[in-house]
Amino acid sequence: MPSAITWLLLTTLEVTCFEQAERCLRWYSYRWLIERYHYTLKSGCRLEQLQLETADRLERALATYAIVAWRLLWLTYEARNHPTESIEGILPAHYWQALYCHMHQTTVLPDLPPSLVDCVRWIARLGGFLGRKSDGEPGVKTLWLGLQRVHDMASIWQLMSKSDK
Repeated sequence: MPSAITWLLLTTLEVTCFEQAERCLRWYSYRWLIERYHYTLKSGCRLEQLQLETADRLERALATYAIVAWRLLWLTYEARNHPTESIEGILPAHYWQALYCHMHQTTVLPDLPPSLVDCVRWIARLGGFLGRKSDGEPGVKTLWLGLQRVHDMASIWQLMSKSDK
């Protein structure tokens, strides 16, 4: 017969009531997300590879990449938690339009914006994600690489849209 699993969470915070214990558990539950954020900074954004020579330069780079890492992580989790949500309001229109047309090799836009999960998978494919059944969901590395390509495509899309008018 299987035995129950018990665990003990050690903390330096004072815990004298249930609400304080609950708060400690909630904070601990964020640990994995915080680790994924640091992983995104380190591996997705390749912050360590910048090899900046001064603390000031590193601080400015970190300030910029902190926003990038948050956005990548947020996009990854949003696509997993709300896959059918529209991409509208998440990516600027010229981003998803350029992405859609590139992925479908067309200049005809759909009547409705595509879903968040479709766009995230397309972005990841641009970053090298193969999307096989056994691959699971795309990660932050492929999203980062793909978003860089989408940014370039969107800039050109926006430029071409202005020249049509």
